[in-house]
Amino acid sequence: MTDSVVSLIGVTKRFGEFLAVDDLSFNLHAGEVFGFLGPNGAGKTTSVRMMLGILPPDSGKIEIFGQPATRAARERIGYLPEERGLYRRLRAIDAIVYIALLKGMSAGAARERGMQLLQEFGLGDFARVRIQGLSKGMSQKVQVIASIIHDPEFVILDEPFSGLDPVNQAELELVVKNLAAAGKTVLFSTHTMEHAERLCDELIIIARGRKLFDGTPDEARELMPRRALIEAAEDLSFLAQVEGVLQAIPPPSGKTLWEFVLAQGADGRSLLAACFARGVVPTRFEVSRPPLREVFVKLVGAEAASVEKAS
Repeated sequence: MTDSVVSLIGVTKRFGEFLAVDDLSFNLHAGEVFGFLGPNGAGKTTSVRMMLGILPPDSGKIEIFGQPATRAARERIGYLPEERGLYRRLRAIDAIVYIALLKGMSAGAARERGMQLLQEFGLGDFARVRIQGLSKGMSQKVQVIASIIHDPEFVILDEPFSGLDPVNQAELELVVKNLAAAGKTVLFSTHTMEHAERLCDELIIIARGRKLFDGTPDEARELMPRRALIEAAEDLSFLAQVEGVLQAIPPPSGKTLWEFVLAQGADGRSLLAACFARGVVPTRFEVSRPPLREVFVKLVGAEAASVEKAS
């Protein structure tokens, strides 16, 4: 078992009558990438701010590196906030050095390391450019550098992909992968499932402040049935009667690709056997798990429906 980096135990936070985080518990372990997933307003940013000691929980307990969230523990954390906050008139390297000084680095070490990271991020030629003169993608890279300049063990990225074009999103994904390869623990919050699909070792899904899921991406996909895609020139409606088939979805007019929703534990081989028994030779046969997007929509939609029904 890996060491615990962060533990939330029964954490609750209210703002007046609004319940932002509701009895939230989870553990983050060292050296893994965690996706903190949920729709807008789910309580992700509030939870992150409590981990950082910016907001106190109303009840429950938060431990960082096995101890209360002391200043010393927080010095081992790098944080990219959702609201980007660099001083726009500072030059890129000066903005990075300023944050590093707040983290206890010396000016010389901060400038040397900052220039090295700017080169690694492809921004070496822009070190002396003011933040206000950089593109959004460039300024976001500068802020990412500022969040990791002090070589933190735990990195929190709050909605890091928000507003970035696909090229900059891909570059930021590479940053996350490199941090994980260096042994860092990374938590990034998002409501975009594609990033979580590609990056995460573990997922935590919340909605309306409640935890809906905590586990691996594969475990999340197992919450929904697998699907078999079969293409053939013949009518495949007879496969709806095969054991383990929950639903047969015929192709649109002019197409030949059928979709079959499978029961838990069914692997689709019985469908292929039934085809051969009928003398049907498929030109395509594929069994796949649902994408995280479908799992997310199912979980979040069910939570919303339960709240509406209760009210």
